[in-house]
Amino acid sequence: MKNSSLKRRILLDVENLISRSSSFQKSSSKFNKLHVAILKKHYNAADVSIDYNRNRVTMNIIVDDKQYDPKTINTNLSTIYTNLCFENLKDFLNSCIEKDTKSLAFYASLLRAFTKKEIKLSVV
Repeated sequence: MKNSSLKRRILLDVENLISRSSSFQKSSSKFNKLHVAILKKHYNAADVSIDYNRNRVTMNIIVDDKQYDPKTINTNLSTIYTNLCFENLKDFLNSCIEKDTKSLAFYASLLRAFTKKEIKLSVV
């Protein structure tokens, strides 16, 4: 019971943070980093750029994780260049939120970084 309430709380806090961050007309670099982190996690992207004025996201999606090593520079990494349009940033980012355990740990660390709030995690 306690684990499901923690899961709901993390997801609700992430949705609230997305809502706050996407309500500003001019996005700050702090919120841009949040948006990029969510998109990189969801799409497994190596490079993400958001054009808030044109409602576009461009990114390079990694095709094969086995080739990717963050410790080395790999110029032959198989990626797919993608250019996505979105109507509403908040809805778009909320649709990228995943509810598995590994993702919840990632979102808890994002919440800690962006809200300076410590969230106690327990083993599920």
